[in-house]
Amino acid sequence: MTTAFTGAAFAGGQGTPRVPTLPSGWPIGSYDSYDEAQRAVDHLAGNDFPVTDVTIVGVEPMLVERVSAKLSWGKVLGGAAMSGAWFGLFVGLLLSMFTPGAGLLPIVMGLGAGIVFSLIFAAISYGATKGRRGFVSTSQLVAKRYDVLTQPRNAEQGREMLARFSMRAHALG
Repeated sequence: MTTAFTGAAFAGGQGTPRVPTLPSGWPIGSYDSYDEAQRAVDHLAGNDFPVTDVTIVGVEPMLVERVSAKLSWGKVLGGAAMSGAWFGLFVGLLLSMFTPGAGLLPIVMGLGAGIVFSLIFAAISYGATKGRRGFVSTSQLVAKRYDVLTQPRNAEQGREMLARFSMRAHALG
């Protein structure tokens, strides 16, 4: 990636490539969670290892969608009314600040308009799904394992450092 400071493109394992590319390097550690891989790289960084040569690779990625609630017309319209009320209140307050002597009328109008328009748009949007998406969920990209790679010139040193780090971690906990 070209930066404003260097003007340099990706070269020799440093920086981020401009197009999607497979990672390069030799594996020096493998972990069950991203947090563990991140702690390993933090350990390397704290011990003056050249971390610009390090890559964390998620192996066997999968998209996990966790369902958090069932949707209904009541929930959709209730949520729309609340968010519309907040937005309308905000707009109404702004209008009242810049309209001398207007009193509460801009606030009430903004509140009402926010609720009405939000309800209309939410009803159209939810109605268009025709019951095909009757739930709320969040998606997350995860991997079965996370490998830490480094360039061959540093692989042996990296493996030794991570092996010592792992032995210390197992001894402590």
